[in-house]
Amino acid sequence: MRSVLRMNHLSLSELCCLFCCPPCPSKIASKLAFLPPEPTYSLMSDDSGSRWTLHLSERADWQYSAREKDAIECFMTRTSRGNRIACMFVRCSPSARYTLLFSHGNAVDLGQMSSFYIGLGSRINCNVFSYDYSGYGASSGKPSEKNLYADVDAAWQALRSRYGIRPESVIVYGQSIGTVPSVDLASRYESAAVILHSPLTSGMRVAFPDTKKTYCFDAFPNIDKISKVTSPVLVIHGTEDEVIDFSHGLALYERCQRPVEPLWVEGAGHNDVELYGQYLERLKQFVAHELVNL
Repeated sequence: MRSVLRMNHLSLSELCCLFCCPPCPSKIASKLAFLPPEPTYSLMSDDSGSRWTLHLSERADWQYSAREKDAIECFMTRTSRGNRIACMFVRCSPSARYTLLFSHGNAVDLGQMSSFYIGLGSRINCNVFSYDYSGYGASSGKPSEKNLYADVDAAWQALRSRYGIRPESVIVYGQSIGTVPSVDLASRYESAAVILHSPLTSGMRVAFPDTKKTYCFDAFPNIDKISKVTSPVLVIHGTEDEVIDFSHGLALYERCQRPVEPLWVEGAGHNDVELYGQYLERLKQFVAHELVNL
């Protein structure tokens, strides 16, 4: 589940973009953050345009049988900014009480994530609903910060209207760059819970670790939105994260209104947290026991 944020090494031109006059937050975000891969899947619609078939390429690295693939439903929906984004609903468990609204990391698309969703959902007894950002996979448009927020809004509305799932049954899950739309959504809508996996505080704070405040030209200001989230928040971060420093997860945890016991994965980096046994154990505990009693 490869997730990359291209903010560690800035060229002279990118530095100029950061401090241009007037500042251009959307240009900063697109230059420094988004790395959409070559699509690993395609969606084909029937004559009515209401039913879509998922075709995975070899690069999607599908790890299951056709039976599991039949449990995946895909469709397209339109955002408020006019883009059509691909959505994926993975039915992992008939007894699932919760559905994860999963905003994935960078440099991956729904095809590459599909096997992970089945494995994760079946192990923690949750269904998974995910989507590709504008410009990723089969989604149209270009990646941008504004499109991220419109994309997650469209996914939230589709999950609620198409499947009739109530907010109290949704767990908003964001990984890496996916924590940006997740925090934004959760600051505006209450849900069962929020899970932030390797989150960032803001774009400037990733690029320049000594940054202490949010500038008007900063991108992805999670640190200013997290205190508006009224749902319980579980923060997960590797202590040796080489892309988004562990201090980002800690700072967000300290600003939460309703934090639960976080998971600091000792020795884990940015792309291997889910390989540690305590990752699944913490999620199981949170979903099966803690959420029921909150």
